Amino acid sequence: MGGGVHPRFDGTSSRRLLARLRDIMAGSGSGQDRLDKIVTLIAAEMKADVCSCYVMRAGEVLELFSTEGLNKTAVHNTRLRVGEGIVGYIAGHARPVALDNAPSHPSFAYRPETGEDPFQSLAGVPILRGSKVRGVLVIQHKDRRRYVEEEVETLQTIAMVVAELVAQSELVNPVEVTTTGDPVLAPARLSGTAMSAGLAMGLAVIHRPQLTVRQMVAEDADAELERFNTALQTMHSAIDDLLEAASLAGLSEPRDILETYRMFAEDRGWLSRIREAIRVGLTAEAAVQQVQNDTRARMSHLTDPYIRERLMDFEDLTNRLLQHLAGKTGTTDGATLPDDMILVARSMGPAELLDYDRTRLRGLLLEEGSPASHVCIVARALNIPVVQAADALNRIEPLDQLIVDGDHGSVFIRPAEDIQMAFGEAVALQHRKEQMYAEIRNLPSVTRDGVPISIQLNCGLLIDLPHLTASGAEGVGLYRTEIPFMVRASYPDVTAQTTLYSRIMDEVGHKPIVFRTLDVGGDKMLPYMTGGEEENPALGWRAVRIGLDHPSLLRQQLRALLLAAAGRPLSVMFPMIAEVAEFDGARRLLELELKRLAAQGIEAPSSLRVGTMLEVPSLLWQLPALLPKLDFLSVGSNDLTQYLFAADRGNPRTSTRYDPLSPSMLCVLRRLVDECSRHKVSLSICGEMAGRPLDAMALIGVGFRTLSMSPPSVGPVKTMLRSLDVAALRQYMSGLYTGADHSLRDKLKTFGKDHGVIF
Repeated sequence: MGGGVHPRFDGTSSRRLLARLRDIMAGSGSGQDRLDKIVTLIAAEMKADVCSCYVMRAGEVLELFSTEGLNKTAVHNTRLRVGEGIVGYIAGHARPVALDNAPSHPSFAYRPETGEDPFQSLAGVPILRGSKVRGVLVIQHKDRRRYVEEEVETLQTIAMVVAELVAQSELVNPVEVTTTGDPVLAPARLSGTAMSAGLAMGLAVIHRPQLTVRQMVAEDADAELERFNTALQTMHSAIDDLLEAASLAGLSEPRDILETYRMFAEDRGWLSRIREAIRVGLTAEAAVQQVQNDTRARMSHLTDPYIRERLMDFEDLTNRLLQHLAGKTGTTDGATLPDDMILVARSMGPAELLDYDRTRLRGLLLEEGSPASHVCIVARALNIPVVQAADALNRIEPLDQLIVDGDHGSVFIRPAEDIQMAFGEAVALQHRKEQMYAEIRNLPSVTRDGVPISIQLNCGLLIDLPHLTASGAEGVGLYRTEIPFMVRASYPDVTAQTTLYSRIMDEVGHKPIVFRTLDVGGDKMLPYMTGGEEENPALGWRAVRIGLDHPSLLRQQLRALLLAAAGRPLSVMFPMIAEVAEFDGARRLLELELKRLAAQGIEAPSSLRVGTMLEVPSLLWQLPALLPKLDFLSVGSNDLTQYLFAADRGNPRTSTRYDPLSPSMLCVLRRLVDECSRHKVSLSICGEMAGRPLDAMALIGVGFRTLSMSPPSVGPVKTMLRSLDVAALRQYMSGLYTGADHSLRDKLKTFGKDHGVIF
């Protein structure tokens, strides 16, 4: 405990404090009177020398509104900017802080008017309402002490009550806090990240699923537990109904997403924390809200995409559970919504999206999210444009006219008439293009001078596979097997994997499919597999390196693939191979599984093709030794580009610094084409280059004849190649490889324009 022995603050102490807090909230007096009583109560019950409450004012200024232990004259006179001092630090990061030596904290700022110089220890929590910080609640002690977890959690619970005082306009007029000084009705433009392609225009519908929790403290814990369990059961049933309804409504095989969502709804850790909070003395609603706030605070600083996406799933479930506790179904009232609506949300889960009438839903704008999030995967399946842009909720009012450009990651707010006209023309052009893509869908992928090009798909979920028929692609050139691993709470066993791979093969039918073995690590670490912190994860323990270090994992996956094939053709590809020895090691594990299959008398695949990804440049100097061992080779242009140029593709400062249409990159690719042709090894490319029409044209000019891409890219690429004369392109490009250009993009565009190539 540091400087002395302190009585332990436990569940009994917390329950007693909450009971007295309930009496204060039920009593008379102004908001300021009740806040003063609350800080006095906290100081007494928690044996604190100081308890202070800071409330957010306009301009992101935190004002001391009440204190017990500091100079009373400082109240309403002491102000801190967000980020200033430890209080400002807590507000800026929206996370609790517990310090046994507060003056040593780098953000410590001494304010002499408060008289706080003798206090060594500090514990503070943000006052949160929704996703916004409305203030900070702090306790302090003169001597050094280590705060226990129960104390911090109790402060978080009390902060929820104070947040309601703020929200009810009893302390600060909410108009003051939300006013930014910007002209409210002026047109604006947000730049963000494109998450799902397409264009949409409609009226803003603000998605605010969170209900206000009024009653914080309960008198009967058993009754609250019963209410919670009933609401939980109702929510589970509603999710099951939604899943079935989504299937009937034409969502092709959505179970990978919605069943994963259902799995989170049964997470034991999440549920046990809520039940424990109820036993301490909170109402069911307050317990659900506290666990949500605590989870958000614990995980908000993490940047791992998987963790961020799982946090959104839990927030979606929290909001849905609160609705069921309030007796609401969670479905939206269609009668009050516009016919053309753009949903605007901080974040959203897949089930929440499906609550809305999809015949009216035109686009989605999120403040948080990633292209791999569940809601974006479902949105793409529904052809709904999605853009992620920060500060959207602060800039957009309900029923504002919005234009969402999912191709370029832009959002136009209250666009001027000329912008709307330009948008209308762009939509008309897009519709004409889509009609053109539909007309050529079943036509052969052959260039104008008769060169056949195979167009295949990159997939990672069952929900992707219906695009195989809809797009007219010839097969699946890359099936990313890691995505089902990433959305599970534990490693799937052989039976689960076999069932999944068999369903995938059933969906694909007689068309070819290439399975890439588990490619995790780097920016795709599994939640149940930790390898420790890595300084350069993109260059670290990932993909086949994990499989070779843990051969049982790779063998289980290979066994499942072999069992799923059961007399059908099978193509397996190993990722991140950096030297021939690694390929040999992975191939040996496959041979062991083939022998195991034979020994058990189980039917083997009718044919087996084994290949590798080429992503690591070192393999370029071992091609003569590698290619005789392969049936096929596939270029992962995303990783190959970043390794070739030593430029992190996730770093905005370097991701666009180098162009894959540079002489050096095209020389590497041309050499690959020549070597694979010499050894009669089929060659394809499955990175983002293959799905961009101009880049795809260059790849065809280099010599690639198999391109694998995301479903939306098939129409544009096929249109391009059917207007292309390959002989003329190859002759033109022959003089470009040895140049000193930074990029050949502009020259290739000029060729396309001069030769009537359609982009």
